[in-house]
Amino acid sequence: MITLKSPREIEAMRRSGDLLASIHLKLKDIIKPGITTLEIDKFVEKEIRAGGGIPEQIGFEGYEYATCQSLNEEICHGFPTKIPLKDGDILTVDTVINLNGAISDSAWSYLVGEVSDEAKHLYEVAYEALYKGIEQAVIGNRIGDIGHAIQSYVAPQGLSVVREFVGHGVGPTMHEAPDVPAYGLAGKGMRLKEGMVITIEPMINTGDWRSKMGLNGWTATTIDGGLSCQFEHTLAITKEGPVILTDQGERKLS
Repeated sequence: MITLKSPREIEAMRRSGDLLASIHLKLKDIIKPGITTLEIDKFVEKEIRAGGGIPEQIGFEGYEYATCQSLNEEICHGFPTKIPLKDGDILTVDTVINLNGAISDSAWSYLVGEVSDEAKHLYEVAYEALYKGIEQAVIGNRIGDIGHAIQSYVAPQGLSVVREFVGHGVGPTMHEAPDVPAYGLAGKGMRLKEGMVITIEPMINTGDWRSKMGLNGWTATTIDGGLSCQFEHTLAITKEGPVILTDQGERKLS
């Protein structure tokens, strides 16, 4: 079931998104060689609670952490660990906040220290791919327009789009209809309507798009050991165009 949000509900989700965005901005200063992903997780949880929010991922189907942190070949749903980050790592931090009942969801990737040209290219393409998708999130377009814009940008860059994990609707719970793939055919799929709130979250690989599941039953990794990178925003479909509710202020839509 798809729930269309009122302006009041979207504003509440924006406040939740503002808190989430502020945390990602702080992570840019602390994610460096030597810090562990478990330390990052504790920092994020502390910041969420200090802002009056609830780390929505804790307890979801038994999950224990405030974040998913996916490192290098991990695509998504990586567990925080006590292993220190090192030069050359690429890390994605994904978290969901419930602020007074309003949900926001955003993942951001971080380059750790000095990284390879391959990692920089992956990072830059994944970041641009997010905004290629967001530009298509307008009333009257279809879900397939979002995925087509992402895939047609990524493929010529020599990279691949993960297909097993997709964006989704948000609110009143963390995962709602519709699914929002980062691949697809233009003009196909559900039509976008005013009041829909969705996530767009392309997961981009340096090699094969396929994944394999880890022994913990949560963490997906690239099938060939290649690097993976993800960026995700929560956004509302409005008469004024897509409104990014987890906006970090780093980029304005044209």
